[in-house]
Amino acid sequence: MNYKFRTSGVCSSMIEFDLNDGIVSNVKYTGGCNGNLKGISAMAEGMKAEDVIQRLEGIKCGFKNTSCPDQFAKALRTALAQE
Repeated sequence: MNYKFRTSGVCSSMIEFDLNDGIVSNVKYTGGCNGNLKGISAMAEGMKAEDVIQRLEGIKCGFKNTSCPDQFAKALRTALAQE
């Protein structure tokens, strides 16, 4: 299933991804640091959502209380709750 998550408190404005049987694919960020976010997307491809959450949750960007990776973890938690 395809999900779109509007981010909060970070440079990117949206994260879109597919989640099928708990497996992450097709992650795309809108805005943000292009190279870094492509790297995160590539690393998450084919991983279990729970594993991605475990690795990314709580990461902060500078003085912000969140980051693009942390927002992705939040998006995945929301998606898993909907499945």
